[in-house]
Amino acid sequence: MSQELVEHLSLGANGLPYTIPIHPNLVHLTLGLFIVAIAFDIVGVFYTLEKPVFKFLAIPATRAAFFDVGWYNMLAAAIVTFFTVASGFYEIILAQPPSDVKSAWGLPAAETLIWHGVGGVFLLTMIVGMTVWRGFQRFYWRNDMSRQVQWSYLLVGLIIMFLMYLHGTLGAHMAGEFGVHNTAVRLLRLGENPNLVLK
Repeated sequence: MSQELVEHLSLGANGLPYTIPIHPNLVHLTLGLFIVAIAFDIVGVFYTLEKPVFKFLAIPATRAAFFDVGWYNMLAAAIVTFFTVASGFYEIILAQPPSDVKSAWGLPAAETLIWHGVGGVFLLTMIVGMTVWRGFQRFYWRNDMSRQVQWSYLLVGLIIMFLMYLHGTLGAHMAGEFGVHNTAVRLLRLGENPNLVLK
């Protein structure tokens, strides 16, 4: 990135024009919404086994309610993930990682940034695909069935969760090992004490 652009944006100690990175916060929102969607659909699938437990605990739960939570969380995950990926690309553009450091996986910073960006677009595509799939199950294919989701849908959801774990590890490498948009790491590299500067 050019020095003129850096000066124009007034980048802070974290290398961003704002105090708190947006992308990591949206990442956790995406993860939470997606995981809750799949988890509630799993609970809905096994509802007949769990119904006595809900009754014993006096929890007024219905199978349809679990599937409602699954559907609305998946829909929200798809919407939020567009913003997650967009903010991630913006923050990647502003990244200035060191070129002499390798991650725990043996990848240099530039390669990690590329894989993380490509992986983000891939996961966005998968989440949108899962939302469309979930919508067809809810409103067309299985709308007259008590079990609203297919087993294959849940399996693919669990696989995507594992891919999210791998993808998130790349993001953690960027922040922790390369110091991308990590205020404390950047200040330490500049020879400053983050405890004094951040107070």
